[in-house]
Amino acid sequence: MKIIGLTGGIGSGKSTVLQLFSNLGATVYVADVEAKKLMNTNKELIKQLIALFGNKAYTNNKLNKKYIASIVFKDKEKLESLNKLVHPKVQEHFAEFVKKCKTNLVIYEAAILFESGSSTMCDFIITVIANFDDKIDRIMKRDGVSKQQILDRIKNQSEDNFKIRKSNFVIRNNNLKDTKIQVSTIYDLIDAAPKSWKIS
Repeated sequence: MKIIGLTGGIGSGKSTVLQLFSNLGATVYVADVEAKKLMNTNKELIKQLIALFGNKAYTNNKLNKKYIASIVFKDKEKLESLNKLVHPKVQEHFAEFVKKCKTNLVIYEAAILFESGSSTMCDFIITVIANFDDKIDRIMKRDGVSKQQILDRIKNQSEDNFKIRKSNFVIRNNNLKDTKIQVSTIYDLIDAAPKSWKIS
């Protein structure tokens, strides 16, 4: 089994790329989705988040995502504290997830793959990039947020060039036809490659 880290900035189209890999037979794990589930179900984590953000962190026993987002996207220290609580729990959950997988390729998708330290558990890393204007347009349509809110989120993520330098493969997600070709090619290369072929 090979573990592939898939990352990219907000609005780069990671979900589209992830679905294409899934269509080819890879098992996929979306760290952000699983993190939110754990933030709603893991009792220890819930207590820690209330201690960090106060009682407003939860409304009717559910994570108050808007409230937390309004804090962490403007306060880098709070964001780092949040990540230090959540990501170890996600990595533990992923380790259990992998034990149950039967496919040759498992993809771990995370926007902050490097920042969270999750890159260390991956055999290969893929970064998805896209034109800046395309990214802004995608996010505005998807999330119904302003351009300034998007820029606030982007500044808390590492630059594409940083991710590219640490990746085995880069997918330029500018049109679906080309993206499908890139995904198919990379899938075949990784499937055939020795597991020890890692970027230093």
